Amino acid sequence: MDSLSEKRGNMSRRKFMGGFAATAATISIVPRHVLGGPGETAPSDKLNVACVGIGGKGFSDSEKMGTENVIALCDVDERQASELRGEEEKNAYTLYPRAKRYKDFRRMLEKEKEIEAITVSTPDHTHAVIAMTAIQMGKHVFVQKPLTHTVQEARELASAAGKAGVVTQMGNQGHAGEGGRLICEWIWDGAIGDVKEVHIWTNRPIWPQNLTSPEEVPSVPASLDWNLWLGPAAWRPYHPTYVPFSWRGWWDFGTGALGDMGAHLIDHAYWPLKLKYPVSIHASSTEFTRDSPPMAEIITYEFAARENMPPVTLTWYDGGLTPPRPAELEPGRRMGDGGGGLLFVGTKGKLMCGTYGRGPRLIPETFMKAYNRPEKTLKRSPGIHEEWIKACKEGKPGLATTNFDYSGPLTETMLLGNIAVRSKEHYKALQYDGEKGEITNLPEANEFMHMPYRDGWSL
Repeated sequence: MDSLSEKRGNMSRRKFMGGFAATAATISIVPRHVLGGPGETAPSDKLNVACVGIGGKGFSDSEKMGTENVIALCDVDERQASELRGEEEKNAYTLYPRAKRYKDFRRMLEKEKEIEAITVSTPDHTHAVIAMTAIQMGKHVFVQKPLTHTVQEARELASAAGKAGVVTQMGNQGHAGEGGRLICEWIWDGAIGDVKEVHIWTNRPIWPQNLTSPEEVPSVPASLDWNLWLGPAAWRPYHPTYVPFSWRGWWDFGTGALGDMGAHLIDHAYWPLKLKYPVSIHASSTEFTRDSPPMAEIITYEFAARENMPPVTLTWYDGGLTPPRPAELEPGRRMGDGGGGLLFVGTKGKLMCGTYGRGPRLIPETFMKAYNRPEKTLKRSPGIHEEWIKACKEGKPGLATTNFDYSGPLTETMLLGNIAVRSKEHYKALQYDGEKGEITNLPEANEFMHMPYRDGWSL
């Protein structure tokens, strides 16, 4: 445990034990929920958590904090935050009625001094500024995928987290699943030989893209603080085409289909193949605008040899595009699952799985049945949120398996695909120096490494 975490744990326990000793003479029976008996967690062993962004995916993230002490909730849109969800019709406010409520995360972090950790489940363009503010204040952070909106943000967040010694995690839940671990163990076992190609596809986008900004200027809903929602993005008038869902289809706010699902899908090639930075990226796509990504694209990444693995080509498909159907796949059998999948092409065979690494199988099925599976060598995960909570309490950043040391370069890689799309009129593959973080053969493409922040916002 690091010194900060040790001090936090010792102080909280000293306060608790001091209070207990002072009242022991007058209270002879202490309830289990105070001491933390079997099946209970003592208050001194709970993290003080704040949740930023509690509508949509943010609700499920806040729900996962139920084992801890949620002391503050923050959302710029009261209507979205208050919407009842699920069969039990809950929202974060009903889950945590005693939590303080805020619209501005900066005010929340300033006022709530006891916050130890935060979750960030906002649109892509505000991930980095919220996470960085918390990191600089010594808070642990859990950030929904994609980690950041730009390559520069990914690099700076990873660096800052390392220097601060805080525990971090990106919310790509498939990384905690069984499928991802099996893929690693089988590939490392040599089940399909040396992997030379990976093909990855998704059914996204499921929102409009290839758009231009609307000209009409409707009134801002009373429940929404539009200025705070924009955050560091350039000012533009409110329009319901941006909020609450379709912001993913606008460059200023989202990262398109690649940013939405790349953190889930590319992750399951990135991990077993021990990838880091690509050496080149090439893109082809349907039409897109200066405001909005294309409806479909193919992006090809080339990675150099690393450790005991040969160079590998990774190809991404979205918008209904898919790789050629492998000859080994039996007639009538679906590629991947309904949402997408991965196909690993090795020198001795092929491996296929669905979205989030689900259901990995060697193909054809006769190969799978004949395969003598290796022992399970990777530690199994209790869940992406549970990993992070445990790592925070123990002060061990490495327990969070998609911490920013890992998810930073992963995010950088997938966002380079968007840069290749936006630079595709030059009809060349971008050459990338990963150590320097620079595109070397088309300097103007480096302009897309980051988007200027509005006045008053910074990392």
